[in-house]
Amino acid sequence: MPYAENKGIRIYYQVEGWGPPLVLVHGFTDNLEGWREYGYVEELKNEHRVVLLDSRGHGASDKPHDPQAYSLEQRTTDVLTVLDDLGIDEAHYFGYSLGGWVGLGLAKYAPKRIRTMIIGGAQPYGQSMQLYRQALAGGIEGWLAVVEKMLGSPASAETKERFLSNDIRALLASVANDRPDISRILPTTTMPCLLYAGEADPLCPLIERCGSELPDATFFSLHGLNHIQATVRSDLVLPYVVEFLAKQETV
Repeated sequence: MPYAENKGIRIYYQVEGWGPPLVLVHGFTDNLEGWREYGYVEELKNEHRVVLLDSRGHGASDKPHDPQAYSLEQRTTDVLTVLDDLGIDEAHYFGYSLGGWVGLGLAKYAPKRIRTMIIGGAQPYGQSMQLYRQALAGGIEGWLAVVEKMLGSPASAETKERFLSNDIRALLASVANDRPDISRILPTTTMPCLLYAGEADPLCPLIERCGSELPDATFFSLHGLNHIQATVRSDLVLPYVVEFLAKQETV
């Protein structure tokens, strides 16, 4: 199993396809297999070398129980460690929710390593994680119930298996601290960016605002979808993503 080690924390990753490198980072309580289940990898690997990784605290990566192990800067160095392990100097980046937050961190801490950014369901203006802490107080089963309620239907067997295999102590540690406001980076974040959110996601207005404050960004919303629904609907998201990435290769 391929691992990259970042100061004692092992980060699990996989690579599929050929072409310009594209990093995919999943949302909270999911892992890299979600990108496959939802249909992203099958499409994106046709034109890109897709690099999937399990964010620390998730999947096959290490799961520290210390809240101090989950700072934004440490999360971004996990991505850089994987890129270094693969000998990749610069990559496109696509992250959703937690993965989107990590992408914004890369814009802050390592912008020269990111060719373009695709950010879904995340914004840079700071965020209380109290709702996550409350949902996890009922255990991972309680969290899954919240996810299924937002989906509007039972989760697939694959999704349930991924979510229920999480380490609840690692998850709680990862949301013990609220997210800081890093919006000061926006005027100097000059790489092409694509941002999106479900219209029913409470974060949608802030994500649209973020797009307006970036020098080179496009924003789109997904009609009627909430935060969870927006990640599983690759049929709606991929046309924008594929067009955006193809445009960058012709520039």
